[in-house]
Amino acid sequence: MATRTTRRLERGEHDSFLRHAGFRWLKVALVLCLAAILGYALIDVQPRPNGGSWYGYTLGTIGAGLIVWLSLLGIRKRAITPGNWSLKGWTSAHVYLGLALIVVATLHTGFQLGWNVHTLAYVLMMLVIASGIWGITAYTQLPAALSNNREEQTQGQMMEGLRAVDRQLHDAAQPLDRRLADLVLAALEEDPFDQGAWSRLTGRYPRCANERSLQAIARADGGNEANDRVEKLLIRRKALLERMRRHLRLKALLEVWLFVHVPATIALLAALFAHIISVFYYW
Repeated sequence: MATRTTRRLERGEHDSFLRHAGFRWLKVALVLCLAAILGYALIDVQPRPNGGSWYGYTLGTIGAGLIVWLSLLGIRKRAITPGNWSLKGWTSAHVYLGLALIVVATLHTGFQLGWNVHTLAYVLMMLVIASGIWGITAYTQLPAALSNNREEQTQGQMMEGLRAVDRQLHDAAQPLDRRLADLVLAALEEDPFDQGAWSRLTGRYPRCANERSLQAIARADGGNEANDRVEKLLIRRKALLERMRRHLRLKALLEVWLFVHVPATIALLAALFAHIISVFYYW
């Protein structure tokens, strides 16, 4: 008995949050969606189902409750507990019930949208869900890419390897003619990762001083031992920079969705509150 329990616990620990408890929350979300769709199709609401009907209020109450509950995940992350309401279970519910909101909220509107606070709340909800889908994709794919790129090195170790090459380049550049030496030293003085958020996200650094100095050395007369040594070091430095930039790009892609998801969630809660107040005011 103890062995079966241990195996079950170990299996639960290794399951991803998407597969938690045999896709329990996916099944709950599907049942919720099916019930909402059947209710919309079968319940006779005149002149047609809409947010102001009793059925619309029911779906609206469910949707509003889900939005508020789903927004509590950030608070829940600070407490790690086992069992059905473990962080993994909560995250699984967050994902699948969040997706179910697409059906619940859309049917709540009765497909009646306009330029008002009600539609604003709906649009913000869809933005939150879309950014959440990006986050799910990022967290299921990018960590493996990060690990492969690091090759069992930490970010600090990669930076130390780059600094070691920089020290060698600084010494090797001394015998070069003034123009080439200045280009190499400019590359060493430049922050090779500070060219804006777009460069960080795309991994493209068009103003890279290391690349300019490498091209200049390659165009210089060959057969010069000092030039050859510097060129080899610049090529090595280029490879290290590309690896480090890939690392930073993957980290940025892993985190950037939160800069949309969290503010959009806050805006959604404000719009939802305004939506509810206006509904009861005009009721």
